Amino acid sequence: MLNINNVHKSYKKGVEVLRGISLNVEAGDLFAFVGQNGAGKTTLIKCCCGIHDFEQGEILIDGVDIKKEPMRCKKNLAYVPDNPDMYSFLTGYGYINFICDVYGMGDERKARLEELSRRLDIQKSLGLKISEYSHGMKQKIALIGAFIRNAKVLIFDEPFVGLDPFASSELKKMMREFCDNGGCIFFSTHVLEVAEKLCNKVAIIKAGQIVASGTMQDIKGDKSLEEVFLAGGE
Repeated sequence: MLNINNVHKSYKKGVEVLRGISLNVEAGDLFAFVGQNGAGKTTLIKCCCGIHDFEQGEILIDGVDIKKEPMRCKKNLAYVPDNPDMYSFLTGYGYINFICDVYGMGDERKARLEELSRRLDIQKSLGLKISEYSHGMKQKIALIGAFIRNAKVLIFDEPFVGLDPFASSELKKMMREFCDNGGCIFFSTHVLEVAEKLCNKVAIIKAGQIVASGTMQDIKGDKSLEEVFLAGGE
């Protein structure tokens, strides 16, 4: 569903941030993407979402090339950045309805919004303006905007940052349910324990290259994911 093939990306001439990245995220996969700050995680994620261009390789969303048909890809893709940027003059309710309007959702949005806002414990704050929200509240609204759609691929950049323990626990359940129902999720995280317990697959990036990728069990073996990560993916 998300196929990344030999992707190269440079910000400055001669300095590659991504050096031949190849990964496959299949239906049902809950795929963790881990690496140190500056390793290239956010850059790859933004390439997958059509935010950054890249010089070489291809990225397919449900078989569609993100470069050739970006709008078609984005109908099947929902993205939550590490620091959601929203229209601060809208209420939480207004923002979600805006997202639903953009993607052509009908009356089913009401029941979905009630369910998701209850699960993330923000239903009582939907009427407040986003300018009044904390980072964690913005994160919850952004996550609702991703889950409420009928996207097949979810891409999250540090989705647990700013969430309270209750919301973090519920988000894990929501992510598992989404993948159990045939979707896939590709997300970056610094919380290795969460990745180890939650995900079936993992990739470790170092200096723009994948140093380990595969099923969680194959990558870590009898070690912890933290031990493998600190050893450089070996």
